[in-house]
Amino acid sequence: MMTSRVPAAVDALLDILRAAPALAEVAIVDGPSTVNYTQLQRLYVGWRPDGEAAVALQQEFNAAGARTRNEAFTISCYAEARAGDKDMKARRDEVFALVGEVETALRATNEAPTAPTLNGTVLWAHLTAGDLAQEQAEGSIARLAFTVTCQARI
Repeated sequence: MMTSRVPAAVDALLDILRAAPALAEVAIVDGPSTVNYTQLQRLYVGWRPDGEAAVALQQEFNAAGARTRNEAFTISCYAEARAGDKDMKARRDEVFALVGEVETALRATNEAPTAPTLNGTVLWAHLTAGDLAQEQAEGSIARLAFTVTCQARI
C-alpha cells in the first residue's frame, strides 16, 4: 500500500523541469548539492538553504470509513542566479524569470496536459510562496527560496 505521494511527486517535478525547453541551460538539482560557481543559474528541488525539511506533509482521512487519505505537502525549492558583476537588478530579474519558468512548467498545455498534476502523481500542484535574498560577494547573487504545494489522495 502506498503511504505517500511525496516520492513520486518530487521525481515528477524534477522530470518536468528537466524537460522544460526554457530551462535547458539551467542546472536542475535533486536535493542539496556542492557549490559549483561555474553554473550561474541553478534550480534545486527538495532543498533550500537553512531549510530543515525537503518536504513538509500532512495527512488526514478523506471520509468516514478510513479507506482513503488526503495528503497535502509542500516541496522546498530554491533558485539562484549569479554573475561576476555588481548588477543586482539583472540577478533579481534572472532569478524571478527562473521561478517564472517553473510556474509555467506547472501549467497545463496541449503538449503537457498533466503538468499541474505532476504527471498524475497528485491531484494538483502549484507554486505558492517565495523568499528573495540578495548579496554582493565576488559578484552579485539573487536567491529565491520557494515552495510547490501539492494535494494528493492516497
